[in-house]
Amino acid sequence: MKHNVILVLLDGLNYQVARHAMGHLHAYVEAGRAALYRLECELPSLSRPLYECILTGTAPIDSGIVHNQVKRLSNQRSVFHYAREANLGTAAAAYHWVSELYNRSPFDPQRDRHTHAPKLPIQHGLFYFVDHYPDSHLLADAEYLRRRHAPNFLLVHPMGIDDAGHQHGLDSSQYRNAARSLDILLADYLPRWLEEGYQVLVTADHGMNNDRSHNGLLTEEREVPLFVFGEGFSLDPNARPEQTELCGTLCELLGAAHDKPVCRGLLR
Repeated sequence: MKHNVILVLLDGLNYQVARHAMGHLHAYVEAGRAALYRLECELPSLSRPLYECILTGTAPIDSGIVHNQVKRLSNQRSVFHYAREANLGTAAAAYHWVSELYNRSPFDPQRDRHTHAPKLPIQHGLFYFVDHYPDSHLLADAEYLRRRHAPNFLLVHPMGIDDAGHQHGLDSSQYRNAARSLDILLADYLPRWLEEGYQVLVTADHGMNNDRSHNGLLTEEREVPLFVFGEGFSLDPNARPEQTELCGTLCELLGAAHDKPVCRGLLR
């Protein structure tokens, strides 16, 4: 069965903080209407390499996107590419590095911030280019794209949690409260998405450490959450998803042909 899918990528959200700070998301888990899994991110635990990993199923050492300053189009096939080949609509409200990876590189704000280009992998986009862009605005951007263009696949990518972590570190009230604030914002959108039949995944690229950074092997840098919502998911507590399986799993939900690894345990 084909589903419409929303991937919410909460930049920089550590697993333990997700466990104790995301009350609205956990309400679905406690009610048996969602599941939370622990993922270990690929290495290096940096943003651009892990956007590529999540969206293409390819580890950084194989994709060549090995740090944040690799500014070029991806040479891998992403969920956006597979969706377009299946004649599905795509959209993203995301940091501009996502546009650089899959649409056009280098990013030109005057050309690319507002993207409506049916032939590109990401057909409709609202891309921001400052780390402190408000999460409230980003979610409003995403909802505008959803309502205006009805994409089959929508990426929603706020940066506020990561920005708070870089400013204040993992063990700070600011970082934890950024997660709580994002959870409250999602409470205005998630119920509507689920009522309209979307399958929703909420995850993170990497975590955060007390040095106000990430790049290494510390548990707090590598462990990230994966919440799943919708009838397409098994909610099996024994499922063991990996970050490299997210692209293929998204394609399975979309009903788009692909050649990526899949976590079958996540799906009905």
